Amino acid sequence: MKIIKVGMADLNVIKNLGILTTLGLGSCVGIALYDEHNRVAGLAHPMLPSSKEIRNNANKAKFVDTGIELLIEKMIQKGAFRQNLTAKVAGGSQMFSFDKNNNILKIGERNVLATKKKLRELNIQIVSEDTGGNYGRTIELNVEDGSLLVKTIGHGIKVI
Repeated sequence: MKIIKVGMADLNVIKNLGILTTLGLGSCVGIALYDEHNRVAGLAHPMLPSSKEIRNNANKAKFVDTGIELLIEKMIQKGAFRQNLTAKVAGGSQMFSFDKNNNILKIGERNVLATKKKLRELNIQIVSEDTGGNYGRTIELNVEDGSLLVKTIGHGIKVI
């Protein structure tokens, strides 16, 4: 089976057969979109919640807001229909402890909130999630059935 790695601040799309995987999700969020009818899967690994807060924002995949839009565009090019898309979300950990009042450093939480907000705006339902905590995750999205395998160190392996 074909396994395609998606790096940090990157995204990719496959149709019919294969697995999209991304390693080491910490505060980053893994956004898996799936069109069950057309068997098109897409995976994004954005690092930051909003492209509007950063001047150097040429890489759309680096941000939740523009990354989701670009992922959908690429999925439609492969034969997905926007109205068929469902989402699964993983990651968004708080990897380090900071002053609880400093929101700027809560990147993981802000990434998850930005993801939920953007998907809600686009009417894409989140069917499952594994977010938060203080540990990293590796995820694998299987295009055959849309399952998302979540592997952690010390917190086991599960399919969402």
